[in-house]
Amino acid sequence: MTSPVDHPGPPQPVVRATARVLIVDDHVLVREGTRELLQKDDFIEVVASSGSAEDALLVLETTPVDVALVDVNLPGASGLDLAQRLATTHPLIRVVILSAYDEYAYVARALEVGVAGYLLKTASAQELINAVHAVFDGVFVLDHELSKRLTGPRERGPGDAAGLTPRESDVLELLAQGRSNKQIASQLELGTRTVEGYVSNVLAKLGVTSRTEAVTHAFSHHLVSAPSYDHPRS
Repeated sequence: MTSPVDHPGPPQPVVRATARVLIVDDHVLVREGTRELLQKDDFIEVVASSGSAEDALLVLETTPVDVALVDVNLPGASGLDLAQRLATTHPLIRVVILSAYDEYAYVARALEVGVAGYLLKTASAQELINAVHAVFDGVFVLDHELSKRLTGPRERGPGDAAGLTPRESDVLELLAQGRSNKQIASQLELGTRTVEGYVSNVLAKLGVTSRTEAVTHAFSHHLVSAPSYDHPRS
């Protein structure tokens, strides 16, 4: 007598989490337009919008948010001030600066306060949607036009100017993408302690004391490639 055999059923569809988005901009038209664009995507839900940093903080007291799209120029506290505040009070929220300012000083300051991305308001609807998905999945994003300007063409290999080894350059690239030590270890098939050692070496060779400073230095000295956020969802 034969035993019954369990036959696997049809493959189950992958269930994707929905990114809950907060839009912070002092222009009503921008908030409404951005909401309309994002709501076209099945995996994005705009849960709230605010016209100031203070209003955004009040919203966050009662509304769960995964991604915050924040303008730099806000009444009262700036968008960068809000990003710095959220890094402490709501560290799991990925803050993306969505701004008309393309000067390096703004980008550098945004990196210093720990944002997950920086986009210009000239970005297309699809670029904005892709960026939300990317940061929601833990990938750092930088506007294509800014990244071309900041990284530029390399005459030498990545990390050469800083005396980085190939493996240290790999680690720096992943740091610039916003990856954690655990994520870097998984991608490079290394132990977490080993990655910690590489990160320490990178900081020492670049003459900086934090991961954020390392990423800022890497962009401004063309040590990393331009990050991509072409991150469509199926």
